[in-house]
Amino acid sequence: MTDTPELALSLLAPAQAQKHVTVNEALVRLDGLVQLRLQSVTAITPPAATDGLVYSVPAGAVDAWAGQDGAIAIASGGGWIFVPPRAGWRAMVMDAGALAIFDGTIWRIGAQSLSPNGASFNVTSVEIDVPLTAGPSVTTPILFPERSIAYGVTGRVIDAITGAVSSWDLGISGDLQRYGSGLGTAQNSWVNGPGAPLVYWSPTALEITAQGGDFAGGTIRLVAHCADLSLPDPV
Repeated sequence: MTDTPELALSLLAPAQAQKHVTVNEALVRLDGLVQLRLQSVTAITPPAATDGLVYSVPAGAVDAWAGQDGAIAIASGGGWIFVPPRAGWRAMVMDAGALAIFDGTIWRIGAQSLSPNGASFNVTSVEIDVPLTAGPSVTTPILFPERSIAYGVTGRVIDAITGAVSSWDLGISGDLQRYGSGLGTAQNSWVNGPGAPLVYWSPTALEITAQGGDFAGGTIRLVAHCADLSLPDPV
């Protein structure tokens, strides 16, 4: 055996020359794989190989990642070390802001469990900055995916809300105060709106409604907290 079975760390051979090369590469792999933080699982073009950065290479990757579909790429010494992941590995995916489990083929974003036949329970927090355009209300892009189980919405005013508005409400179409009402307009005002879990059978946006007058400007950072269920694999 020349490599360890789980992390593919190179083992020293008897009377091997340049032992430090083998040992140092093994340490770099350990440094990248232990407490695994993937910067992205979707980027197809490698960035500058800054030591310590770790990515999962998706299908169709180019340049230095070409032909490495599915591998974990660890930046080291201006280049990349590639390691095959194993089913059941966990990672924090930084650009998704969620934990993930590798199912043997792909990283399942938000997965908290993985059944023997590929079903999973997934939890995610979808974050978006919403600029407030002039008018009485703003509809966000889709935040709750189809068939998701919504637990609530949190948020913070990151640019003070301007206009004649005295406060604002947060909800969905048909239930405009579901996640908050009478909310503040100053920078760093916040909303923490948990609710009884509710299934959204179709993709659902949030509605931000001005009270006391219209919005003129401002920005709110909103985070929709939800879960979804994945089917077992086809047979």
